[in-house]
Amino acid sequence: MSHVASRSSHRNSTQHTNNLHLLGWTLAAFGLLVAWDAGGLDREVAHWFGGVHGFPLRDQWFFVHVMHEGARRLAWLAALALVLAVWWPFGVLRGTNRAERLQLAVTTLLALAVVSALKYASTTSCPWDLAEFGGVARYASHWALGTVDGGAGKCFPAGHASAGFAFIGGYFVLRRSQPLAARIWLGSVLVAGFVLGLSQQIRGAHFQSHTLWTGWLCWTTAWFVDMAFHRDALCDANAASIVGTTEAH
Repeated sequence: MSHVASRSSHRNSTQHTNNLHLLGWTLAAFGLLVAWDAGGLDREVAHWFGGVHGFPLRDQWFFVHVMHEGARRLAWLAALALVLAVWWPFGVLRGTNRAERLQLAVTTLLALAVVSALKYASTTSCPWDLAEFGGVARYASHWALGTVDGGAGKCFPAGHASAGFAFIGGYFVLRRSQPLAARIWLGSVLVAGFVLGLSQQIRGAHFQSHTLWTGWLCWTTAWFVDMAFHRDALCDANAASIVGTTEAH
């Protein structure tokens, strides 16, 4: 049984190292987001796309019907496809087991739920609601919790960007067995999330920080779900390691 203990020990060590790397990236991203907020860059970037007369492209056909409505419907179809893939895998998911596919489906739906719940509870208004962009609200940081700014609120974080970022769980599912596919999946999801977020910023529906925080929330949700799904496997590995060590003695 000593070889079992050795494999288990190596697996535990690798998992621990990977989690430390992920923690480092997660904390670094958090620090950059806090710095962005502290720098007050949101309004400066928003003025690239709008001014006192509002946002010229707010009702532009492509941004409304393709990048907003069309992308949202496509995202929900993709989420449904991942749920069905738990039993009927397709593409790269054929190389995963059912537990991993379940993890991906759960991660995607939970990420969407987390962003939606925070957005629903938010009192932060969208840029197009602010007086400096032709609206009636006054600017208030999204960290000024409970502050009513005179607008419609419910604008933080960016719900539309989550239509891309919510699928980030695929990286965690694929990274152990298909690292190249995992990196491609991650890059594709990040591009989709930022493009969808930018399309809403151009319309005046969100600040840049709204998109950035949505990405961070979806990433963190996916990581927590990954640790939860692999907790039992890690416990089993630890038990095998203990048994192997005991029998070796």
